[in-house]
Amino acid sequence: IDKNKVSLFKDKISYDSIVLKDCDIFIVTVPTPITKRKLPNISFVKNATKIAARYMTKNSTFILESTVYPGLTEEICLPIIEKITKLKCNYKKDIGGFHIGYSPERVNPGDKDHRIDNTIKIISASSLYGLKKIEYIYSKVTKNNLHISPSIKVAEAAKIIENIQRDLNIALMNELHKLFNKMEIDTKEVLKAANTKWNFHNFVPGLVGGHCISVDPYYLTFKAKKLQFNPKVILAGRDTNDSMPIFYAKKIKSVIEKKLGKSKKIKLLLCGITFKKNVPDIRNSKSIDLSRILLKYGYKLSVFDPIFSKNDTETRIPLDFKNKLLSNEKFDCIVFCVDHNFFKNKGISFFKKHLYSKNSIIIDLVNTF
Repeated sequence: IDKNKVSLFKDKISYDSIVLKDCDIFIVTVPTPITKRKLPNISFVKNATKIAARYMTKNSTFILESTVYPGLTEEICLPIIEKITKLKCNYKKDIGGFHIGYSPERVNPGDKDHRIDNTIKIISASSLYGLKKIEYIYSKVTKNNLHISPSIKVAEAAKIIENIQRDLNIALMNELHKLFNKMEIDTKEVLKAANTKWNFHNFVPGLVGGHCISVDPYYLTFKAKKLQFNPKVILAGRDTNDSMPIFYAKKIKSVIEKKLGKSKKIKLLLCGITFKKNVPDIRNSKSIDLSRILLKYGYKLSVFDPIFSKNDTETRIPLDFKNKLLSNEKFDCIVFCVDHNFFKNKGISFFKKHLYSKNSIIIDLVNTF
């Protein structure tokens, strides 16, 4: 929210659920991470649903926006609401109970072109009246860019495959990148040539982290296995993308040893620690995984990321975090892991000034320059 407008909502923004007392619509958009065993962690969804249910009455509408496996809204949220409210969900009849719906968020952090107001919003509901309410609400926000799904499960499935498709496409590029590397072929040049065909999809290899793409496949495969269906393609993409920090770490180590020898006194600077460019979020960042491996190699490692704000990551990883570089700081090797606009705007000459000598190395994993 714009800081200048916060005063307009100061009585409505609260961590105290009492502000929900007079509400009619309850929109839940909480994280849906995975556990260490890579199973869905739906504790946030459950807890938020319980909070909302305490204030729901007849004709209240509950809308989930979090990314979940198909069926979760009706299998998990609905029973919680019915138990707490003592009401039934409206399906065939639109009177006497509450309404539930699902409308997946399509926020793309750092993207100034695809915004909430100009992106098509999928909506679904348990009842016709509930759907009309949801349609009215979101039409005010999205300039009527709405797609009505025939069921809540369809809307849930549509959201989760958006991210899985992207994960698989990037996984293919990563696997090809590994192969072309062995063949001593420049992947960037291969993609540049292939992109001249009108129906070639422009995906590039890289580190795939974050709270969506690197997580959502496990939600769908969890549900699939519950139905005794064993998916073979979905998690193959995950395995490939999860292996990239190891692949890049080995390549970095190989280049350093070839150019600078095997000294453990080598000072290494990683540029970019967030999971994607121009956002401060570090959830499931593969740059962090890469830094862990490089630390094990014994390098003196520093991380430069002006977008990231320091938090408890420092206590979990013994890294030297920098939000700015001092003019006299020098490094043997600089590695770009995230192509923040900040780095591009600074220019390659800025970073060359922070190298010890002409023998020092710049490794650009994401084609920043």
